[in-house]
Amino acid sequence: MATVKRELMENFTSEKPICHSKVSIIGVGSVGMACAISILLKGLTDELALVDVNEDKLKGEVMDLQHGSLFVRMPNIVYSKDYRVTANSSLVIITAGARQEKGESRLNLVQRNVAIFKLMIATVVQYSPQCKLIVVSNPVDILTYVSWKLSAFPKNCVIGSGCNLDTARFRFFIGQKLGIHSESCHGWVLGEHGDTSVPVWSGVNIAGVPLKVLNAAIGTDKDPEQWENVHKEVITSAYEIIKRKGYTSWAIALSVADMTESILKNLRRTHSVSTIIKGLYGIDKEVFLSVPCVLGENGVTDLIKMRLTPKEEALLKKSAETLWEIQKELKF
Repeated sequence: MATVKRELMENFTSEKPICHSKVSIIGVGSVGMACAISILLKGLTDELALVDVNEDKLKGEVMDLQHGSLFVRMPNIVYSKDYRVTANSSLVIITAGARQEKGESRLNLVQRNVAIFKLMIATVVQYSPQCKLIVVSNPVDILTYVSWKLSAFPKNCVIGSGCNLDTARFRFFIGQKLGIHSESCHGWVLGEHGDTSVPVWSGVNIAGVPLKVLNAAIGTDKDPEQWENVHKEVITSAYEIIKRKGYTSWAIALSVADMTESILKNLRRTHSVSTIIKGLYGIDKEVFLSVPCVLGENGVTDLIKMRLTPKEEALLKKSAETLWEIQKELKF
């Protein structure tokens, strides 16, 4: 029977779609969907797979995205609660997980997430054994460790979003104080993505000019300009955003899309992301913390050995100990 399609087109050859870069996102909550749109707008993938246990929300989100395909070079989008749709992914981004309940201890939250991650990571690995993993779910450093253990992947293939966002916030607040765009403000936040993160004031510079040369007390409680408040804002800003809008989503998603671009395009850019750092800076525990890492097609290809002051190194060790106290109690 003649159809509009047959009347319109003359088929030359049968065509099987070839996927060169497939990204899967597990969890379509506020962070997962913000990651999806950030990656789509950058045009980073041929195929995007979305997975969530809530099928109605999942379908609604995908429909909403697809209806905008006229305005974006929209790749193929597949979706299901079945992880089979993630098969042969180059990169899998984990945003799903249990949320902390009122009065719940951090250890109990992590333990509940371990139970969720056991099934999630095993299934991801089953369908995409060669993928790279980016873990975004909080507490991200511990859950990156959990994902590494459960996946049995090489250490370069499991990456936590870590302090990539903390570093961006740090540079933004420095820029606000100086009246300079954050892209021209150079500085790093290391350690835990959380309250024990470490600002590396010794390395903060603008156009190669170290701020510590201009103000020896910068970042300390003896600083008359109170630059230490910049790092305090880095820590408290997430709490303030959550208080005002209920969650954070856009900045973390843009951060993840930036990491995704470095990996899929093999850009070999440096990012402050969570990786295993046992043996560095006097840390002898098997913990994941953020340090400057070179990201490329093989995931974490190199770690940058920053020259830290004794105080900064001590704070990094303290950050590691804070995570280890929770991590050592975990039951797999």
